[in-house]
Amino acid sequence: MSAIEQSKLAALIRETRQWLDLSQVKFAEKRGVSFQRVNCWEQGRTKPMPIALKQIELLLQQMGEQGANFLAQYL
Repeated sequence: MSAIEQSKLAALIRETRQWLDLSQVKFAEKRGVSFQRVNCWEQGRTKPMPIALKQIELLLQQMGEQGANFLAQYL
């Protein structure tokens, strides 16, 4: 995932999580991070570490067309 504005990244993570119908807690569990970390990402206060960004990118690829649409919309 290339360099991306923090606000766009926050929106991408939030919309991806919502499309998967996951709470922040469940999304965090599936990504192996804390709820607080996901909350900070979605609020645009912090950016995911490179390893977490890679996991999110892989998740989007697994989502097929919808994931590609999210990437196109936010990148």
